Order: sequence, then C-alpha cells, then structure tokens
Amino acid sequence: MYAGLKNTPCCLCGRDDTHTRIAVPPRALRLMENGGPIAWRDVVGTVTLRFCADDWELVSDLAVEMDAHPLSRCNAAHVSLDLREDHEALLSATKAETDQTELEARLESEAEATLDAVDDPYTEGRDVVEAIVVLRALEELGVRERPGAEGAVDAGESTAADDD
Repeated sequence: MYAGLKNTPCCLCGRDDTHTRIAVPPRALRLMENGGPIAWRDVVGTVTLRFCADDWELVSDLAVEMDAHPLSRCNAAHVSLDLREDHEALLSATKAETDQTELEARLESEAEATLDAVDDPYTEGRDVVEAIVVLRALEELGVRERPGAEGAVDAGESTAADDD
C-alpha cells in the first residue's frame, strides 16, 4: 500500500521546486522533525528526501565539510516512502515486524564503497553527500559504530537514540 508522496517538496524549507534527492534508511525517520508517529519498521525500501538548490548547497557543505547530516532539520511530512500493507487490519492477524537490518547493511556497504571511490572521476558529489548522510545517520541511531580515524573528519561524538 502506498502512503507517501512522490512529488515531495524540499524537506528543509518546503519549496516545491526541488533540485536533488537522496535516499536514507527508514530508521532515519526517527531523527527527523515530525518523524516520531511514523512506523519506520513498516516502510518498504528507502525513504527519499528532496532538497531545493539552495538547501542542497547547505546539505553538501554540512556533509562534506563537517561530516554531519541535516536530518534533524528535515520534515518527515515532506518525504517519499512506501508502507507495507496493513496485514493486521485486513486479516485480524498479527504480522511480524519488518526486519530492516538487511536494507541498512546494504545501504551502509554502498555508502562505504562510494566513500572509498571518492577520488574516482565517475563518483558524483551527490553520491558522496548521500553516503555521508546515510553513514552518520546509522551511527547516530546506534546501528553502526564510527570508524576510528579512517580518513573521515571527526565531527564529534554522536549519541545513539533508544531503539523502538
């Protein structure tokens, strides 16, 4: 069952004219403004965030220069996502929670590969920003541990959020 928006506005300022989009794991909804009521475990696939040109420049600087993510400023009401069917409502039966660890592991692996290839001329800046946002979000959520001093600029320690 589809529940999100496909043509979403900028998740930072709400402007309709968007420039760039990135995908983050569903658990990242917990880091966003208005993300608390969304059942992130029921999200199928990734959550898509869109940014206007002005905000994309800010997000890029934040990720590349400060090794951080903008998710706490993003409005979860302006994301695109798909929710699984409400099995419990249809059949009066309980379905097991969706296990997001495989998706998170895949996104983490892809992000690490992107950052390993940052000097490759075919690696796009958007991909680097997306990789940093995904990895920093997973670290803040306690899903991933921040590597020691492996090429990343230390932006300070982040706190792990309680698991739902």
